[in-house]
Amino acid sequence: MSKLLLDPTSERRVSERTRLTRPASLHDQVIGLLDISKPRGDVFLDRLEQRLVEAGATVKRYKKPTFTKPAPVDLRQEIATHCTLVIEALAD
Repeated sequence: MSKLLLDPTSERRVSERTRLTRPASLHDQVIGLLDISKPRGDVFLDRLEQRLVEAGATVKRYKKPTFTKPAPVDLRQEIATHCTLVIEALAD
C-alpha cells in the first residue's frame, strides 16, 4: 500500500522524500519534542515525554516562537545536531 506524505509548507509542487527506517527501539534514542506554539501542544508533549522516558529515551524539548512561520534556522540546526528523532506537536 502506497502512503502519501503531505507537507503543510505550501509547496508549489510535490517533492519526493524518502522515508527513513524506524529505529528498532526507543532505548538510548535522543528524541526532540518540538512544540510549534499552538494552544495545548505542551499538554500533549508532556504526556508524550513521560511515555518516551519510560521507554528508555532521552527527551529534549524545543519550542518555535510562533506557529505561523517555519522554525528558525538556528533552532532547526540545534535539533538536527542534538537529536536522533524528532516529534512535532500540533494541537488546538
